[in-house]
Amino acid sequence: MNEALVNKIGQLECWQTAVEIEPLGGGMTNLNFKVTDGSQLFVVRIGEDDPVHLISRRNETECCRAAFETGVSPELVYSEPGVLVVRFIEGKVFEEADVRNDDNLRRIVELLRRFHHGVPRYYREVPVMFWVFQVLRHYQHLLKQGDSRHRCRLPELASIATTLEELTGKVDIVFGHNDLLAANFIDDGEKIWIIDFDYAGFNSPLFDLANLASNSELSVDQEVIMVEDYFGSTNDRRQWCSYYAMKCASLLRESMWSMVSEIHSDLDVDFPAYTAKNLERFEQAFEEFRLEYQ
Repeated sequence: MNEALVNKIGQLECWQTAVEIEPLGGGMTNLNFKVTDGSQLFVVRIGEDDPVHLISRRNETECCRAAFETGVSPELVYSEPGVLVVRFIEGKVFEEADVRNDDNLRRIVELLRRFHHGVPRYYREVPVMFWVFQVLRHYQHLLKQGDSRHRCRLPELASIATTLEELTGKVDIVFGHNDLLAANFIDDGEKIWIIDFDYAGFNSPLFDLANLASNSELSVDQEVIMVEDYFGSTNDRRQWCSYYAMKCASLLRESMWSMVSEIHSDLDVDFPAYTAKNLERFEQAFEEFRLEYQ
């Protein structure tokens, strides 16, 4: 571990005793540590603002506080610029297979509904908007400026993004998580908690649902269960078109996030392989969408 970072964590003013610090896995835009303070356990998240990926740590901190007050996320016990300290939740960190479990999926949908509509009641900062199509435009500019190896594909991808935005149409707005990887859910045996709010902000609920489905590779039948659990039974072709447009946009965003990370990240991650995997999934989803809705 980085000795200077360990010393910084050990000197945080929130501790009651001399603490034990150990690294936690995960985190593509921050570093995470498990801290033992006497009989209590905490997670410390270290990360600065990341303009490349539009991450505001001030927004993350306020969302963390509001999500705790909503009852869906662990307690935020301390914060300072670049540092968050939350209570450690003993439980199972979900994998994709756990999300695909039908019972878990229904519990997650209910959790998302509470998150979407509860967090705005407690959120007290300037509102942040996460509109995936604007994020894609931002990534387009970065990839052009950075002379990305994917530069020749950018006009095509920009055209597809424009089409997807048009076909999404009008949407309702809630407070979205916007990064629903399986590992952002923890089951303590009684309830599921949601964590990690790097990209949280106001958005359509369709994006979170589509993002959840694409990240955990839900089956078509499970997508129907998820969407109908959230909205109620629906045969509205317009709504399904909007949902699948968002699903394509979610996969394109993950692909372009990785493209940008190829040229801007110092993490020891095989981003080219991650880009290739997500581009393949995006292209398959977009072709299916095009055949059905265009």
